[in-house]
Amino acid sequence: MKYCFLALFFMSQNLLAMHNPGKPFGQTPAGESVTLFTLKNAKGMEVHIMNYGGIIQKILTPDRTGKLEDVVLGFETLDEYIKDTPYFGAIVGRFGNRIAAGKFTLDGKEYTLAAQNNGQHLHGGLVGFDKKVWQVLEASDRSLSLSYISKDLEEGFPGNLSVKLTYTLSEENELGISYEATTDKATVLNLSNHSYFNLSGNAKRDILAHEVQINASRLVAVNKVLIPTGVLAPVAGTPFDFTKSHVVGDRINDTSSEQIVLGGGYDHCWALDKPFGSYAKIATVVEPVSGRKMVVSTDQPGVQFYTGNFLDGHLTGKYGVAYGKRFGLCLETEHFPDSPNQSAFPSTVLRPGDTYKTKTAYQFSIN
Repeated sequence: MKYCFLALFFMSQNLLAMHNPGKPFGQTPAGESVTLFTLKNAKGMEVHIMNYGGIIQKILTPDRTGKLEDVVLGFETLDEYIKDTPYFGAIVGRFGNRIAAGKFTLDGKEYTLAAQNNGQHLHGGLVGFDKKVWQVLEASDRSLSLSYISKDLEEGFPGNLSVKLTYTLSEENELGISYEATTDKATVLNLSNHSYFNLSGNAKRDILAHEVQINASRLVAVNKVLIPTGVLAPVAGTPFDFTKSHVVGDRINDTSSEQIVLGGGYDHCWALDKPFGSYAKIATVVEPVSGRKMVVSTDQPGVQFYTGNFLDGHLTGKYGVAYGKRFGLCLETEHFPDSPNQSAFPSTVLRPGDTYKTKTAYQFSIN
């Protein structure tokens, strides 16, 4: 009788934690079921998230007339995400961004990773966190917690890594993303969300008229394969100076800038000006026609600003829109690229007994 009571107790607790059951969103080729959850607040904002890749599938926010529209790129079906996607809305890991030649040395041992991007490792490898079905821990109308256990040497990374991811939607139209992880062996870790934002609503036009401001006076300079040179270059007097708000398209094709040419536009990490480890507002985006405004806050040391330079129109997403070049922009809060090979950069090493914790938030309003 005692064990029956305990079983009923834990079952009831689980049901309480799962009072937002979500809806079926298809199956992976391996037969794993995927669920799509909807977070809502009293102001009408909605965020749709699936447990495949922790992907943000939709963010619905109002424009200055009150019209509710979607401000992220993505697809209507799971099959489209599985078939071909440039990380739309996904959690990237174990290591977001690039690692030179797919190699790093930790505690005297060299580890070899997939080098699938111009000979460099990118976003966790061939089957990174963006392609995993995460376990659902808790789901309500305001929050969703997911977990994933990455086994030792998965994609070449050492250690059994346990990750918890929590999305929270506030009444202030802020979507918070909290990350937590532990490991049983020293490893490197750099998690980020790879949402492509387009504040025009339902991707009506490209993002070149968006106005962006980034609280960073230095750029992580890169070489021809977008690996950091080790230099944090001042942005003053360059097309990378977003310390004051600038229209994205004004300087994006400035071929006099070697860094612009290397990235094909903006595809670089900014070294944020705030104190290391502190949580603060780091970027603002405004779309002048719709009036939508997005403020990004984080405790991470860098942010990768990417302007969809490699979108080429072959992907047709939600609302029947062909995603052409520069139809979305990313603000991926993160540690600097190639940190495992750059001793002068903030460390991305996680050791047994320590807990990786970081938070980023995207708040939406009307300008």
